[in-house]
Amino acid sequence: MSVPPAAEKQVEVQAVESRISGGRILVDDTRVQDELRSWGYGDKEGSEYVLKPYEALYLMQAKRLTVKGKEMRFDSLFELLLKHDRNIMTRFLVYRDLKSRGYVAKEGFGFGDDFRVYERGEYEKKPARYVVFGVSEGAKMTAKSFARAVEQIEKMGKDAVVAVIERRGEVIYYKASRMRFAQNKHDTSILGK
Repeated sequence: MSVPPAAEKQVEVQAVESRISGGRILVDDTRVQDELRSWGYGDKEGSEYVLKPYEALYLMQAKRLTVKGKEMRFDSLFELLLKHDRNIMTRFLVYRDLKSRGYVAKEGFGFGDDFRVYERGEYEKKPARYVVFGVSEGAKMTAKSFARAVEQIEKMGKDAVVAVIERRGEVIYYKASRMRFAQNKHDTSILGK
């Protein structure tokens, strides 16, 4: 994934009126749902149209989301969503960075805080090319679990990308791939003597 500098671009959608039900952010207006869907926001779940928490935070920060019957700002929405997802900040920071670079990012495949990421202009035309998973700086992750995630992502035919969130909130991307080391059958000593 070639990651260009953050694009200076506005959020694509106009103001969205939502409501909160049990920690879920719902959009009732079908015209707005269609607009959201075309830009890669939210999903239909049964009869309801639901924004993912990080999508709602992104739209709220951009002053494009209101909550029906509540005076809610980014901080108050964040506090509410944090009660339902302790990793919401990691997800939000990666999502916001990807969106600022012009990518469409959708819910991932269950590798932690991960997203399916589509090349620019390919959303709804081609499958996602990347699986980006976020890791906060200093978080503990075993090499085995990391290698297993990369292997599973590659088996799906996707490129694995790790998004490391620094303590200041900056996101740095690293492409990851499997590497196998073969044992030298002729030399059993460590130093080869």
